[in-house]
Amino acid sequence: MSASVTFSTIKTASNHLFGLAVLNNPDTLNALTLQMIDLLDPQLKAWAEDESIAGVVLGATGDKAFCAGGDVVSLHHACKRVGAGHVPPEAATFFEHEYRLDYRIHNYPKPLLCWAHGIVMGGGVGLMVGASHRVVSPNARIAMPEVHIGLYPDVGGSWFLQRMPKSTGLFMGLTGAIVNAGDALQGQLADHVIAHEHYSDVLTAITETEWTGNDLANHDLLSKLLTKFASAAPKGLLEQHAETIEAIVQADSLEEIAKGLHELAGHSDPWLARAGQSFVHGSPTSAVLAFELQKRLADASLGEVLRLEYQAALGCCAHPDFAEGVRALLVDKDKSPRWQTLSFGDDNTAVVDEILKPRFDGLHPLADLV
Repeated sequence: MSASVTFSTIKTASNHLFGLAVLNNPDTLNALTLQMIDLLDPQLKAWAEDESIAGVVLGATGDKAFCAGGDVVSLHHACKRVGAGHVPPEAATFFEHEYRLDYRIHNYPKPLLCWAHGIVMGGGVGLMVGASHRVVSPNARIAMPEVHIGLYPDVGGSWFLQRMPKSTGLFMGLTGAIVNAGDALQGQLADHVIAHEHYSDVLTAITETEWTGNDLANHDLLSKLLTKFASAAPKGLLEQHAETIEAIVQADSLEEIAKGLHELAGHSDPWLARAGQSFVHGSPTSAVLAFELQKRLADASLGEVLRLEYQAALGCCAHPDFAEGVRALLVDKDKSPRWQTLSFGDDNTAVVDEILKPRFDGLHPLADLV
């Protein structure tokens, strides 16, 4: 059986090395498992401390996807085993290790090129967005679709979505809307658009480059190298519909936003209509939690965001909507989830606080993240 993540190094013209990490689970669209996380994180740490390594490339096997998200099916089975109201130990380990990996990528000292082609969703966005150099393919399909499964936009989504212009990140989080490469550039989720067929050409250019022992200089070298391969980005869907989206998400309350998104479900534009329908059929608890987290974490550091998201993730595992959402979408595939009833017009503070309460003893598992 082949490894779920493969590692190698490529030698460059300056005799420095570039680390090459490749997600290798194409049958599941490279869905991120705990095993993959526990392979990636220590290797990235080792390369960061190795003076012979000038930089790192993170890519994926297969032509369809970089990473379609986390392995929520395994988490679903674990949640069903322990029952509603309880958190399986596998979930606590998965989210702690995943968020630590994302944090490492955000703070990586050396150039880290994430080559995110095709489908990039959920946990895949978490891997991509923190890299110093983020490439998406022209046909990229990018989303934070957790509203479909009773989760919420995690992996730092409460941090990077609210940094997108004109509250478009909130729109993505509430609707799970699939956006394109142009949106990724405009929303500061990516830096370059390069056709996937140029992947080997970029690796060749890396080998032919004279790298230095200076991380900042190498960051600049990699940026210039990637610019040579860049292609035009498609016009962003969020940009095309900016006026309509902003009119909805700039409302003062989630109740008003929900009314606008319900109306959007009948829009004549198919993309806007799908976004509205996704909200209508999504988990109300997920929507409330996504909205509330962006409010509560507006001025928080990445470490603070990941700590509260960790509590939210465990709370979602204990909440019935997560197991039910994964069942309906990915296990039984009947696409008819039976969500817990929640009104957007009510004060849902108690519901959110119950989900966000600490489910660990002693020091927070992510207490050392700043």
